[in-house]
Amino acid sequence: MGVLNVTPDSFSDGGSYASVESAVDHAVQMIDDGACIIDVGGASTRPGAARVGVDEQIARTVPVIQQLGRRRDVLISIDTTSSVVAEAALKAGAEIINDVSAGRDDERMFTLAAERGCGLVLMHRLTSPQHDAYSDQYVHDPMYEDVVETVCEFLGERCETAISLGVDHNAITVDPGLGFGKSIEQNFLLIQRMQEIVRMGFPVLSAASRKSFIGAATTVSTPSERVIGSTAVSVAHWLCGIRLFRVHDVAAHREALAVAAAIRPATQTD
Repeated sequence: MGVLNVTPDSFSDGGSYASVESAVDHAVQMIDDGACIIDVGGASTRPGAARVGVDEQIARTVPVIQQLGRRRDVLISIDTTSSVVAEAALKAGAEIINDVSAGRDDERMFTLAAERGCGLVLMHRLTSPQHDAYSDQYVHDPMYEDVVETVCEFLGERCETAISLGVDHNAITVDPGLGFGKSIEQNFLLIQRMQEIVRMGFPVLSAASRKSFIGAATTVSTPSERVIGSTAVSVAHWLCGIRLFRVHDVAAHREALAVAAAIRPATQTD
């Protein structure tokens, strides 16, 4: 899953793909590099990001989705917590909703996903971006009795709710939300115990690319330069059974994961 932020303020590449043409060209390059899905987002979810209205999100994302659909045959996901934005994106050609609020920001999201029969990614986060901080900048670490158990319980409840509202079990993917409301240590604990999330029975999305906890481990402060650390997390995730990866640097991950697959084929997960 290649990350396509059509935003001015994303933590790593904000403003880089502000025009429809530059965004589509970058998406095509990611497809050529090996991406099977392009995840289009019109509102940053970085800590401290301001809310973006639905009209602005639609204006940023829908033209890109439409143009990309004309250029390449590829799965497109819409990164949004708004059912209004998601519906516009689905009409434009998207087939997956990537909701970092797991349906908590907009109660209509699950019924929309059920009605449209689309894919649905549900992520754990402790709080909204407006009230969050980067993993390496907490004054006091987020409070969890056990972060892994909390994430599993939350995702299990959200999946059950989605299914009760008509979403197909097989349409759901879960995302533990690395970097969202977790300290450096809590992120690495989640990675160490990721098999507990894999055993929930839903596909798991690995989404660690360029995040601050990786920079804390590698001392690389510039997000765009955290490629090696990001691929290391993806390889660790592959070896514990994860098969979906949301990344900025597609070519590097494709190569790293090809080696991981040679070590442990996709059919071997234990």
